[in-house]
Amino acid sequence: MDKKILVVDDDPAFIRLTINTLTHSGYKVLTAREGQEALRLIFNHNPDLVLLDVMMPRMDGLQTCSRIRDVSDVPIVIITGEQKSEANIVCGLDHGADGYLFKPVGNKELVARVKATLRRAESIPRQRARKANYSDDFLTVDVAERKITVNGKRIRLTPTEFKLFAHLLGNAGRILTHKKLLENVWGWEYTDDIDHVRIYVWHLRQKIEPDPAHPKYIITEPGVGYYFQKSE
Repeated sequence: MDKKILVVDDDPAFIRLTINTLTHSGYKVLTAREGQEALRLIFNHNPDLVLLDVMMPRMDGLQTCSRIRDVSDVPIVIITGEQKSEANIVCGLDHGADGYLFKPVGNKELVARVKATLRRAESIPRQRARKANYSDDFLTVDVAERKITVNGKRIRLTPTEFKLFAHLLGNAGRILTHKKLLENVWGWEYTDDIDHVRIYVWHLRQKIEPDPAHPKYIITEPGVGYYFQKSE
């Protein structure tokens, strides 16, 4: 069955180009020009991936992203013409996005990012099957149920955050290099983007650590990578 990609953008030229690129790569493409229409399509067609512009009328992309996250775990990649910056990426993650693309986007880059994001999403059920659970007085993780409780309160992770955390947890005590994390969580297309790992780890720490400035679970091995440390 062809994977369905929902493209949400109010720029007709970008939509035409994206439809042409993705259909030639074997994907079925749905389109919406604003957030409410995107939500209706998600309810009715259950797409496998959402490509979401930020600057749109009525309800902007970040608001739309938050609304989608209220009802669905579908992977979301934000596509924006804004200047590439860590602040923009973190803002997108705060609203539930799984990744970012900055315009102009080349055809090869777009297809590679779509493939990598879909591949990550497909690997999550396999991670759940491993049942690499963890529990202490502060943090409880049930990978099979995708349930994470921090200080008695259930938290929600995006699909990419969940995959990163599950990979660290499944290799508890083992140092995972930046390159290895990029390969296993994001895909080979990202292996040179070390900042990507750093930003996601920072964001994950904000959600699960008692004191993100002094982490006790996700530990940095300077110049090498990260590892999950079980509480004693």
